[in-house]
Amino acid sequence: MNYLWSPWRMKYIQKHDVENEGCVFCKLLAQQDSPDNLIVHRGEHVFVILNRYPYTSGHIMVVPNFHTDSFENLDEASLTELMQKTTTAMRIIRKLYQPQAFNLGANVGVAAGAGIADHVHMHIVPRWNGDTNFMTTLGQTRVLPEDLTETYLKMKLEWDLE
Repeated sequence: MNYLWSPWRMKYIQKHDVENEGCVFCKLLAQQDSPDNLIVHRGEHVFVILNRYPYTSGHIMVVPNFHTDSFENLDEASLTELMQKTTTAMRIIRKLYQPQAFNLGANVGVAAGAGIADHVHMHIVPRWNGDTNFMTTLGQTRVLPEDLTETYLKMKLEWDLE
């Protein structure tokens, strides 16, 4: 399945002309935290945001405040905080969702599959045995057992308690 152009993202792509809008992460960062922008935590150098089109429930991202297309352009403090927030995210997701594993990663550049290539970010995706099934494989459809607003409220509360 081609993540960038899959049918479940077409509604978003058709409604948004990214080239004329500017960076989606920078715009969200300028807004107040809410279920609308999905930011669950702000650090000094990075912020943590739910993925609007999650692979699984609890799929979040750690995004540098500094707008850049690659990790090698970040300073040491930003890189350190990015990894610290990534491990905190794993701990919170384990508490809330009891995943059996995680996928951690970043798609740096369009050729690597980055949907938002101009602002690098780290994905934290909780995984369970059997979470990829015929719906994903044949129907190119994700089945999420929880509404994104509910996920946001749970995650926000846990990050606020950290």
